[in-house]
Amino acid sequence: MNRKEFLRNSAILGGATILPGNSVFSQNLTENGIDKLVDNEGNFVLQSLPYNKNFLEPYMDEETLHLHYEFHHGGAVKGANKDLKNIKKHLQTGDMDMSDLWTRKLAFHFSSHVLHTIFWTNLTNKKTEPKAELLRQIEKDFGSFDRLKAYIAKISKSVEGSGWGILGYQPYSRSLTLLQCENHQKLTQWGVIPLLVIDVWEHAYYLKYKNKRADFVDTLLGIINWDNVAERFVTAKKLHG
Repeated sequence: MNRKEFLRNSAILGGATILPGNSVFSQNLTENGIDKLVDNEGNFVLQSLPYNKNFLEPYMDEETLHLHYEFHHGGAVKGANKDLKNIKKHLQTGDMDMSDLWTRKLAFHFSSHVLHTIFWTNLTNKKTEPKAELLRQIEKDFGSFDRLKAYIAKISKSVEGSGWGILGYQPYSRSLTLLQCENHQKLTQWGVIPLLVIDVWEHAYYLKYKNKRADFVDTLLGIINWDNVAERFVTAKKLHG
């Protein structure tokens, strides 16, 4: 797959990446097509989860996962399609003020779609740890794996309002970087490809964890699928050479 095809198929401009098929888990993702954010006509699509909705029990309850995936992620997909339709409509009529309005809405909804898609694949139901190339990069950029965990925990817990903690690869500096993202699209660092995302919108945890965001973040950091993060890291590096 060349770079042009990659950009078209995975909507990398919004921050998504495609996983290589070199593990059972990534093969499942490829078959389900969860990283394919658009269909052949360019419409945004919500793909199937790579596991059953009780897979993350007891760390994330089934009801929360259902509501989160179906209505929050699903709602973002519907919203993005509506936004895109309205942008095209107002461009045809020359109403640039309305085109501008719907462009800002698209930034919100499409960013949500990208981050949620990555989020589902970042989670598993057992403890894993980074190794090999990813671990070496973590140690180079953050000193140690423990420091990285402390860092991403801090920025995730302290997001003002709703948002995300994000570990990404910055191809321009060829390094890992952490972002504290407000909403889905604010405080973006241009060029960064998200590898690991921590959702700290209240809908991600309120049924089980109530107002205890910190407990939720600590729990998630114990069930991160670091093999998935590593695959995304390798893909991001290959994409940019």
